[in-house]
Amino acid sequence: MDFVFYAVPSLILAVVLYMAYRVLRRSLRIRSAWNSGLTAEGRCLRVFTTMHGGGNDTSVSTTLHHVYEFTARGGRTVRFEEEDGPGTILEGDFVTIYYAEGASVVATAKSPSPGRLAASTGFVLVFLGVAVVFCVGFMVTYHQMSDGFGFGDDVDDTTNTIVVDGVTMTP
Repeated sequence: MDFVFYAVPSLILAVVLYMAYRVLRRSLRIRSAWNSGLTAEGRCLRVFTTMHGGGNDTSVSTTLHHVYEFTARGGRTVRFEEEDGPGTILEGDFVTIYYAEGASVVATAKSPSPGRLAASTGFVLVFLGVAVVFCVGFMVTYHQMSDGFGFGDDVDDTTNTIVVDGVTMTP
């Protein structure tokens, strides 16, 4: 039974830490594209939306996706998809692409706004940090209580026990 009280928070903790890794990775990739100083004229090839939810009278969330294509500095053609872009960009529009070269090209069509990126990343990381603190606190508290600090079933009351020559006596 104790396994459940450690396994569930550990699973939640693993998911939360993975989400924090993904948020940080995304933020660093976008920032590297902005800071590289490389820009190119790109073209929006496709705009589409995805919807989530809506079953059993739940709310529906819609995400706008853009597919862009541009030619990098070495003549390499790069195509990438980006979520949550502006709704004013339509298929066929020309946009400025910010990118960083390397083994894989990191690119974004979002205008540089490092303050906004830092604020949104920080907000998400604080929220995930609260979840980490809650999970760890829950496991520590449960461990302390199951060791006899709270339930009383495991506690030996030895206040009235006398040991004389290796013999235990209770008055």
